[in-house]
Formats: sequence, C-alpha cells, structure tokens
Amino acid sequence: MENKNTSVKLNFLMNAILTISAFIFPLITFPYVSRILLPEGTGKVSFATSVVTYFALFAQLGIPTYGIRACAKVRDNKEKLTRTVQEIFIINIVMSLITYIVFFLVLNIVPRMQADKTLFVITSSTILFNAIGMDWLYKGLEKYTYITIRSIIFKFIALLAMFMFVHQKSDYIVYGGISIFAGSASNICNLLNVKKYIQIKPIGKYNIKQHMRPILIFFAMSCATTIYTNLDTVMLGFMKTDMDVGYYNAAVKIKNILLGIVTSLGTVLLPRASYYIENDYMEEFRRITQKAIKFVFLISIPLTVYFILYAKEGILFLSGNAYSKAILPMQVIMPTLIFIGLTNIMGIQILVPLGREKIVLYSEIAGAIVDLFINILLIPRMAATGAAIGTLIAELAVWIVQFVALRYDIIEAYKKVKYFAIILGIIIASMLSIWIKLFRLGSFITLVLTAIVFFGTYGVTLIIAKEPLVNEIVEQILKKILKKNR
Repeated sequence: MENKNTSVKLNFLMNAILTISAFIFPLITFPYVSRILLPEGTGKVSFATSVVTYFALFAQLGIPTYGIRACAKVRDNKEKLTRTVQEIFIINIVMSLITYIVFFLVLNIVPRMQADKTLFVITSSTILFNAIGMDWLYKGLEKYTYITIRSIIFKFIALLAMFMFVHQKSDYIVYGGISIFAGSASNICNLLNVKKYIQIKPIGKYNIKQHMRPILIFFAMSCATTIYTNLDTVMLGFMKTDMDVGYYNAAVKIKNILLGIVTSLGTVLLPRASYYIENDYMEEFRRITQKAIKFVFLISIPLTVYFILYAKEGILFLSGNAYSKAILPMQVIMPTLIFIGLTNIMGIQILVPLGREKIVLYSEIAGAIVDLFINILLIPRMAATGAAIGTLIAELAVWIVQFVALRYDIIEAYKKVKYFAIILGIIIASMLSIWIKLFRLGSFITLVLTAIVFFGTYGVTLIIAKEPLVNEIVEQILKKILKKNR
C-alpha cells in the first residue's frame, strides 16, 4: 500500500500546483480585465457563461463524475478500459450533437441571448471541447502530472493573449473567447494523447445500456448542482442588469479561486476512494476520509474569516473602485467555502464511492429549491447581495441533508477535528493583523501584510497546539530538508 500512498501525495502535489495556477491566472488577469471591461463587460461574459453551462450540463449528462469512477474500476485491464471509454465517449458525442441543435434554436428565439449572439456562440465551444477532452479518463487513471502540465501551458498562452488583445470595453467578446481557450482548449491534447491508454480502433458490440442508469443518476446530481450554482447569475441577468451580474461575478470569482484550494484534496481522492472500496480496503478508506475532513476545516475556516475581514481590500485590488458594490456580496458568500468543502468530501469522496449517489442528488435538489425561492424573494430588492444570501443558505441546506444521511459514518471524523486550536488560531491571527488596516497602505500592500501576519500566526498557533495533521506535514517537510542536507 506504500506506493499507493506515495501516489496520493504526488497527485495531491500536482493538484495543488494546478490549483495554484488556477489561482494565479485570474489573480493576474482579472484586475486588468475588470478595469477595462468594467462591471457591464464582465457581467455580459459571466451571464453568457452561466447560460451555456446549462447546455453543457445536458451534453455531458453525469459523465464527468461517473467516467472517473468507471475508469478507476477497470484501469488495470486495458481491454475493459478501452470498451468503457469508447462506450462513454459515444454517449457524450451523441448528447453534444443534440444539445447544439437545441442551443441554436434557443439562441434564435430568446431576445436577451440574441443581444450578444457572437459571445454565446463562442462560449458554446465548451460543449465541443468537453466532449472530445475525456478529462474523466485521465482523472480516473490519476494522470495528475499530465493534467497539471497541460493546463499550465494553455493558461500561460491565454495569459499572454489577454494582455495582447483585450484593450477596450468592447473587447468583452475577445475576453470570453480567451477564457474558453484557457479552460478548455487543452482538451485537444487529451484527444491526441488518448492512444497511450486505450485502443483507438472501435471494439464494437457496445453495451451502452449498462452506463445509462448511473450516468442519469450522476446527471441528476450535476443538474441540481449546476442549477443552484449558476442560478444566481442567470436570474440576476434576467431580473436585473449586466452591471449587477458584474458585481456578483467579482465576489464569486474570488470565492471560486479560494474554493479550488479547499476542494483540492477531495478531487484527487475520488478515484482512490473508489479503488479502496472496490478492493475492500475499508480501513484505508476511513483513514483518508478523516484526513480530508480535517484538511477542509483547517483550510476553509481561516480563509473564510480572512476574506470577510479584508473583503474591501480584496475587491478593490482584484476589480477596482468600480466594483465597490461587490464587497457585501463577497462577505455574505464567503462561509460557503466551509459548506462546499465539507459536502465535496461527504458527497463526492464518501457517498459516491459507496454507491449512495441518490443521497447526494437529494441534497442538491434541496439546495436548488432553497436557492430558487430565496433568489425570487431577495434578488428584486437586494440584487447581488440577495443572490449571495441565496447561495449561502442553499449550500447550508446541502450540507445538512448529507450530514444527516452520513451522521453515523462521519461523526467520528468530525469529532477528531481540533476546533479549539482552529478558533484560537483565528482569534489571535485576527487581532494581530486587523490593526494593519489603520495605516491605509493601499489594497495590495494591506492584503500582503495582513495575509503574512494572519496565516503565519494561524499556522504557528496550530503547531504550538500540536494539531496532528499540521504536525505531520511539518515533520515530513523537516525530514526532507534533513535528507537533502546530509
């Protein structure tokens, strides 16, 4: 089992690098783009992306999650893997063609979409890229080194393109195209590389039917999730203005960057969890589950508190003075980092590998219903802040349903979290960093100094309090340093 643990560490490292690149890319581009396009321009792109996400959802069905599990189960048998991949790929391509037909019909009927027809057409290319990319295969095989390198290269190309081609407010369409390129164009590499892992030649005698039921269950889960994660932006776009979408997008952009950090461990553990359950390594399964829950609490709570305290500096630095109305929505939406981090582990890492996908589906349906009603009530009066409240309560609802369903299995993991050490660390860190705001050093300098003091103090407090996971990480780092110095 040692090589498996080493593999998890490598995968986590690669996914951490991928997460950092996903953090750095918008950190560099968004301050530049938001100041040129202003809330209206970024709002247009965000609205188009959110609408197209619904079409992409139907094209993908539940394949992104189901494909990982299905490939992980047969990854040691090339013939079975080839058959599985080809069968899933056929389903994906057929659904993508049907989706494109419906998309272009809707595009020519709905006036709100016709106003930015070119932007919607460009954004819809994600449907094609998702289909040919087969990202689920590479994740199922745990090829995180490849995924990371590929992604960073295309993000760097997109970064250069952003500064070369986005110069005025009317360039929002170009910005939309480059954003799609950054996130999806690397899927072409996946298509070209796939022959390394499976046979390209069609096997024939496909059993498509065996995949449909689990794919549809995962689709229902994805559907519920996508509805409430994109519902706010879509409803804002239809009920309010592109400006309001722009404000909300600025808040969500920061939240999503941070969310990548919080959920990074759960992403790489899904194929490993499925493998452990398939081979009846239940003790290993419980061990990584407890570690993942602890990791989420240790990371998500300080990030939430820090970006509530310094929301103004974060928004002004990343987006500029034109986005001051995004500060309150950002503060409201920040606690979702905790809930999403936990449900990502409980849902994707525990319930899905155990074959209890229906619980995840029910939780997400609950979230979607809650979000819809709160948005209807609050968006007309509170705009972006109302949408943020809807998202927060929806994520809380998802967590409640999953926790109740898993309470006997998960309670031990929750009990092992050192809550006192976390809270003490945050209180001390907040007290030592908050006074820096009094010097009015500017958004960027304030963020840098407060982040160093806040997270430095928090980390030191956890080490002194002997938090087990933090101590384990520190010990591993010290061992590696001592080995190098010998």
